[in-house]
Amino acid sequence: MKFKILLIAFLLSTLTSSSSSSSSSSSSSSQSSSEESNIISRFQQYLQIKTDQPTPNYTQSTIFLTNQAKSLSLQSQTIEFVSGKPLILIKWEGTNPELSSIMLYSHTDVVPAEHDKWVHHPFEAHLDSDGRIYARGSQDMKCVGLQYLEAVRRLKGWGFQPKRNVYVLFAPDEEIGGHDGAEKFSLSEVFRGLNVGIVLDEGLASPDEHYRAFYAERSPWWLVIKAVGAPGHGSKLYDNSAMENLLKSIEIIRRYRASQFDLIKAGLKADGDVVSINMAFLKAGTPSPTTGYVMNLQPSEAEAGFDIRVPPTADTESLERRIAEEWAPSWRNMSFRLGQFQQKVSVYDASGKPVITKTDSSNPWWALLENAVQEAGGKLGKPEIFPASTDARYFRNLGLPAIGFSPMANTPILLHDHNEYLHKDEYLKGIKIYESIIKAYASFDEHGSDGRSKDEL
Repeated sequence: MKFKILLIAFLLSTLTSSSSSSSSSSSSSSQSSSEESNIISRFQQYLQIKTDQPTPNYTQSTIFLTNQAKSLSLQSQTIEFVSGKPLILIKWEGTNPELSSIMLYSHTDVVPAEHDKWVHHPFEAHLDSDGRIYARGSQDMKCVGLQYLEAVRRLKGWGFQPKRNVYVLFAPDEEIGGHDGAEKFSLSEVFRGLNVGIVLDEGLASPDEHYRAFYAERSPWWLVIKAVGAPGHGSKLYDNSAMENLLKSIEIIRRYRASQFDLIKAGLKADGDVVSINMAFLKAGTPSPTTGYVMNLQPSEAEAGFDIRVPPTADTESLERRIAEEWAPSWRNMSFRLGQFQQKVSVYDASGKPVITKTDSSNPWWALLENAVQEAGGKLGKPEIFPASTDARYFRNLGLPAIGFSPMANTPILLHDHNEYLHKDEYLKGIKIYESIIKAYASFDEHGSDGRSKDEL
């Protein structure tokens, strides 16, 4: 009888414990699901703000971002170097502000979108049944800006306290060159007062499982070449017409472009390692109000514009000679203009060194990034040169280390494309990656760790 009573008591205890455990697990799962839902909702709200060029709604994005700072009990300030173009600077104060600070950078503007070419409206931030969030800026780069804040939210929730000051910056106008945003900010007294030691900026999505990290970028050179020649009747064949001279140059440039592209196709170089060149416009002909152009008149002038991207490893003097002697030689009645549209960016910083962030042992920030990504369960690919331009160049120009990084693995590269999207699971994983990076960066003390001085960073 006593044995039966003990057996019944044991069974009741087991059932009660199992029920309690199941209830606790269900509650935890519910809380996790609710948290994820809130995180995705905030991301969608940010994506729904129309900050597309040329008329970005910076007023609404500023309200949203300052409210996010308030919800995190963080200081924020709005800075305008040009009226109507605000930078939002959010500060998470560290316990040792004498250490150099961390700047988590992103831009608030996005490129325009052709609404009729999208499967979902580009500013609805539609979440489909497969988990894809369709929106302009979902990859470039509203995802990163909100991931910073969500990572900070979690770290604060766990009671983590940074040693270093952590600044989260949202800047305007990156998509049109960043001249009134990051460029002016980088040269300001405000920025100098932040004592920044490392800058994180945007990277690119990765079609495979490896995250991509960028230590430099190609500089934009915008080239316009012009040909002149004697006009003539449309039926006449003669040498050195403006169109003939221009077409000769276009063919020479096409062959150079093909030689660079072949290196990529052969797997010998990555996109960011070669000089890319693409025609942006072709202008020639005599306008006619009836037919559009006068067809029986050969024009006396013709122009073509090219977008050239130059890696910091390129021989720029040789490239400029090529332009002057082969692509637009004066003996063929050709002329050229570099930087006509404010874009002929040097591949050297203010001290004359290539604009490159080191990826070896001399730069502890790179090693910290690698380890943090691995600790969060991610895989990092080999260091790359960013194939286009970002605002990171303004900080590298000052000699500061800047790393381009957007945690989007197993994701097609869709920035500036129709139907830009990011899967919600990749977005959530990215927050976990940034938690690990911010924690590692904010805890790093170069004096306490290995005795390096700030100047050696």
